[in-house]
Amino acid sequence: MTTGTGRITLQEAATRLGVHYMTAYRYVRTGRLPGERSGANWLVDPAALDRLGPAAPSAPRPPRGTARAEAPGRLAARLVAGDEAGAWHLVETALTSGLDPDEVYLDLLVPALRGVGDGWADGRLGVNDEHRASGVAVRLIGRLGPRFARRGRKRGTVVLGAPPGEEHGLPCAIVADLLRAARFDVVDLGADTPAASFAAAAAGADRLVAVLIGATTSGRDAALRSTVRALRRRDITAPILVGGAAIAGADHAARLGADGWTGHDGRAVVAAVEQLTGRPPR
Repeated sequence: MTTGTGRITLQEAATRLGVHYMTAYRYVRTGRLPGERSGANWLVDPAALDRLGPAAPSAPRPPRGTARAEAPGRLAARLVAGDEAGAWHLVETALTSGLDPDEVYLDLLVPALRGVGDGWADGRLGVNDEHRASGVAVRLIGRLGPRFARRGRKRGTVVLGAPPGEEHGLPCAIVADLLRAARFDVVDLGADTPAASFAAAAAGADRLVAVLIGATTSGRDAALRSTVRALRRRDITAPILVGGAAIAGADHAARLGADGWTGHDGRAVVAAVEQLTGRPPR
């Protein structure tokens, strides 16, 4: 239906584009399709549909599960190519298709980065490829980060980082955003953090809930133990948890002197921290 202003309703826009109403709504919500609220309705300029581009009903579309399964591989290719615009387009597509920001991290970006790491490990990619991919990933995380901010009462502070010698800071940045979405204040110390810096940050944190130490590469046990000991010497009473691909499990965490193991993925990390505080505030 065309209104007196020449604009059309979002339902009509969805029909013209050949997409579901909720897909058109996500276009508006993410800024891909400019829209204006009028009472209970969203109105859009028909000319904006041409700029967005119509759906192509004649083109066969793969099943949603197939497209989702293939997306990390496509993103990995854009990361290795250093194509930030192409990588961001894939992220935006995932968001408009219904993925939440945490799902974009855990089901798209993390598998893509894992694929890049596997390519480096088996010799298909060089160190320069890995660094180029990491650089683009850092910028993607920077653009996604504000979407994880939550208003309301915070549940306390989490200090996290990687121990000396651990060069991968991306896992810390991803976990930090996931924890912020769960309404924790986060002090992200990043990669290669000296043990004394961990201890100082934890000692100065307000309402400290936990200290998280992550390691993704093997051979970091001595640095992890040193960091745990430094925290103990500062009389940090909050739980000290370790995790990441380099930590085999709870027994390994205990041998390092930690109070617990966070698991290997971001969802498990958030769950482990939430268990320390109970249900989130409403």
